[in-house]
Amino acid sequence: MLRDITIGQHFPGNSVLHRCDPRLKLVATIAYIVVLFVAPNPVGLALSIALLAALYKIARIPGKMILKSLKPIVPIVLFTAVLNLFFVTGEGEPLVHIWVLKIYAEGIRYAILLTIRVCALIAGTSLLTYTTSPIVLTDAIENLLRPLAKIHFPVHELAMMMTIALRFIPTLIEETEKIMNAQKARGAMLDNGTFTQRIKALVPVLIPLFISAFRRADELAMAMECRCYHGGEGRTRLKQLKFTPEDMRCTVIITAALLIICATRLFVPGLA
Repeated sequence: MLRDITIGQHFPGNSVLHRCDPRLKLVATIAYIVVLFVAPNPVGLALSIALLAALYKIARIPGKMILKSLKPIVPIVLFTAVLNLFFVTGEGEPLVHIWVLKIYAEGIRYAILLTIRVCALIAGTSLLTYTTSPIVLTDAIENLLRPLAKIHFPVHELAMMMTIALRFIPTLIEETEKIMNAQKARGAMLDNGTFTQRIKALVPVLIPLFISAFRRADELAMAMECRCYHGGEGRTRLKQLKFTPEDMRCTVIITAALLIICATRLFVPGLA
């Protein structure tokens, strides 16, 4: 399961999406998430998935990476879908009536659309990290938040913290897997027993994981201090962010696609 978590991983490439300005990709990702909630109807979600599939195809990211990014959240998605299945009411007679639980056609429809929406959201945000390196992503976040620096908001420090946290997700996952394998080699039963027993068995994993995380944070802070790091003031960059004509074409295409998806709200009734 841990190997299936791909959040924060970057896959180098030379596709159009890899070459796009990171600020454009970040804003487009946020806009895509908003569109998923603005047009929550079947047509809008179908167009959203088609757009996402086309972007994955352009980026040359294999389809199995989408499944890997979705696999860890399957239990959460199923739990949310079941809740909506039983708590969304509709008109007419229920399709299924079990004691006090009633399942309506509207509940089934809402649960399906909600599941698709959450999966599209996770796959869309994963595409951002797949095609953008953490360093470039830091520059994009800092550049977009630069106006807040006028009110003395720590823009550079915030961007640095967000990117470091994103960068260390794969490292912590790998560390967790090593600790779990070491505990299993010592006879720990992490995969067997009741739910309560499994939770208790995770304690020997969490303690060394926290110790390792704090040690890595201390080593990183010491390395930054040894290199005289003092924040973003006066810092220069090897690669400056520039908006190219190719970025402009991508902006027009993505904006048009998102507007078309939003337009489906006017013609296809969504779910409140």
